[in-house]
Amino acid sequence: MADSAGRDGGRDSGGAIARLRLIRTAQIGPVTYRQLLARFGDAAAAIEALPGLAARGGGRPPLIADRALAERELATAAKLGARHLFLDDPDYPALLAELDDAPPVLTLRGDMALLGRTAVAMVGARNASAAACRFARQLAYQLADQGVAVVSGLARGIDTAVHVGALEGGTIAVIAGGIDIAYPPENAALQERIAREGLLIAEQPPGTEPRARHFPYRNRIISGLSVGTVVVEAAPKSGSLITARLAGEQGREVMAVPGSPLDPRAQGCNGLIRDGAILVQSAADVLETIRPIDARMVRAPSSPFTGPPPRDASDVERRDLVSLLGPVPVAIDELIRQSGFAPAVVQMVLLELELAGRLERHAGGRVSGV
Repeated sequence: MADSAGRDGGRDSGGAIARLRLIRTAQIGPVTYRQLLARFGDAAAAIEALPGLAARGGGRPPLIADRALAERELATAAKLGARHLFLDDPDYPALLAELDDAPPVLTLRGDMALLGRTAVAMVGARNASAAACRFARQLAYQLADQGVAVVSGLARGIDTAVHVGALEGGTIAVIAGGIDIAYPPENAALQERIAREGLLIAEQPPGTEPRARHFPYRNRIISGLSVGTVVVEAAPKSGSLITARLAGEQGREVMAVPGSPLDPRAQGCNGLIRDGAILVQSAADVLETIRPIDARMVRAPSSPFTGPPPRDASDVERRDLVSLLGPVPVAIDELIRQSGFAPAVVQMVLLELELAGRLERHAGGRVSGV
């Protein structure tokens, strides 16, 4: 475990600081972070290489987060009773580590043992009906009572009911802002209680107020921690359906509670069931769905940054790949197919372009030129 001085998994504070500097540097997201560590072996070497990579991509190097910022973040987390958990830490959740865009670092407060349990996500409408909240609370209680860690996002409505129901048995709350920011404000007491009795997780640095763009990032963690996601009331195009879609893309089970066709808040769940989601009416339905896939919960490798480093691309390869990019997002697999280049070469060029500010990454493994 990390201590308050910043030690993590046997590494000294300098290792944690270098990782945080890299993670908090603009233009470096989860995919880029993983590729840099695979290419250079450690964060300090990756930081030294950033200017050269950006120059090959035809742009200025990103403004690298300084050491003082990383030290302040570590000190702030320690004062809050929190710890940082890095992607290659052996305690990092195995299912979450499977994602290509797994968060390079999480900030946590609470019972780390909950990360070792089978987890199920439960999400739903913020303006949920009283009946749906009651059902969600009871379902969460019954699942937690069976040893399942119940994951949600601490939003109003269904999320709140879920955490209240599962708190005594074991609940994990993933929040969109910093570990010390209560949102919504009326859930401040519940958030603090979860930090004491359950587990509170944040991807953003301490002190970060949640913004609209942070919620989809939070949603991928909610579904990524879990073997399946249960949706209880959701209007069409709601955030809960985004979480369900992410769960499906991550290869996890998608479950939904049916509702009245006369209630707009049930349209999302009924649509999910129509499209193949598993219908849930009781805890037994959820347990029956998830128990057969418990065997897939194997520990992730101790380091996700293994494998031979990719070779540098030639000027010709770099030019040809740039010519294939445009403002419309395209799948990386399509770039590999059209260029005929090795996947590692394509990934390396995209990395250079991203660090140079000439590439934007999109959901579903797609990229576009800037």
